[in-house]
Amino acid sequence: MRVESFLPLGDWRQVGAVARASEAAGFDSLLTAEIAHDPFAPLVIAALETSRITLGTGIAVAFPRSPMVVANIARDLQAQSGGRFSLGLGSQVKGHNERRFSVPWSPPVPRLREYVQALRAIWRAWEKQEPLAFEGEHYRFTLMTPEFAPPPTGLAPIPVSIAAVRPPMIRMAGRVCDGVKLHGFATRKYLEQVAIPALDEGWAQGGRPRAHFEVSGGGFIVTGATDEDVANQFEQIRYRIAFYGATRTYHVVFEPHGWEDLGLKLHQLAKQGKWNEMAAAVPDDVVQEFSAVGRYDQLTAAIERQFGGLTDSLLLGLVPSVSPEERQELLQDLHGIPCAFRGFTDQWDG
Repeated sequence: MRVESFLPLGDWRQVGAVARASEAAGFDSLLTAEIAHDPFAPLVIAALETSRITLGTGIAVAFPRSPMVVANIARDLQAQSGGRFSLGLGSQVKGHNERRFSVPWSPPVPRLREYVQALRAIWRAWEKQEPLAFEGEHYRFTLMTPEFAPPPTGLAPIPVSIAAVRPPMIRMAGRVCDGVKLHGFATRKYLEQVAIPALDEGWAQGGRPRAHFEVSGGGFIVTGATDEDVANQFEQIRYRIAFYGATRTYHVVFEPHGWEDLGLKLHQLAKQGKWNEMAAAVPDDVVQEFSAVGRYDQLTAAIERQFGGLTDSLLLGLVPSVSPEERQELLQDLHGIPCAFRGFTDQWDG
C-alpha cells in the first residue's frame, strides 16, 4: 500500500523542509488541498527540493479554472519534477461554485468528464506537436500557435484522478480517469457495496486496466503514540463525521448501514445551527465503522482490516514526536499491505 502525506499550505518557508523529510522517511507522495490556499504553489517548491517522492493536488477545484490554465501549470510541474506530478481534481458543490467562485453550475459528471478529456487533448497537442482540436459541449480548444505551446517533455502522460462520493461520479472516474480520490467520509461497507461496484462498471466501460488505476482514501485514520492520543483523535473524527453527515450529498455513505435517520438528525441540527450538539449525536460504533483505530504500534493491522483489498493508498499524518526510526518502520509495515495498483500508464492514448 502507498502512503501519502500533506504539504503545509499556509507558510511556504516550511515546504522545502517538510518535503525533504517526507521523502527521507519513505512516504510515497505529498499532496496539497484547496481549502484556504492555492494548491499548486507549494508543489513548485517541493518539486525542486525532492527527487523521488511523487507530488499531487488532492484536490484542486476544477470548474473555476479553465482546462487550459490547469493544463499549463500541471505540465510545468510534471516537467520540473521529472515526471512525478499527479493531478487531482474535484467538482465541489453547487453552492461553492456559484457563491464562492462565481462560476455557473451545470451537472458535474458530464462536465468533469469533458474537462479531463480536454486536458488530455491539450497535453497531447503539446507533447506530440499536433494541432489542437477539442470541441465539446462545455469546452472548446482549437487554437494553439507555436509561440504559446510549451516544448515536449519526453515524459509519461500526467495522471488525472477525481474526487468522488456518489456512484455516477465514481463510475465516471473508473471509465475515463487514472484514479479516484474517495472521501474520508467512508466505511468499508460503503466501499464494498457502493464504491467498488461503481468502479467495476467504469473500468469495464472504459477498458481501463485495474493495475494502472489508483484508488485513494476511503476512510479516516485514528491514531497516536498513546491511548490518550487515540482517544483525543477519536473525538475529532466524531465531529468530522457529524459535519459531513449533515450534508445530504454524503448520505449515500449512511445508506448501506441503515443510518438514514442519523443523517436526517444531523441535517436538522445543522439547519438549526446546533453545531456543538452534532458530534454527540454520532455513536461510538459509527465512528468505528468510519475509521482505522489504533496506536502507532497497532496501526498496520487496523488499516489492513479497514482498507485491505479495497484501496491502494492512504493519507497519514504523524506528529513530530514520532522518531524518524519509528516513522520509517511504520511506513515499511504499511507498504507491506497488498494492493492492486502497479503504477500509472506511461503510454499516450492514440
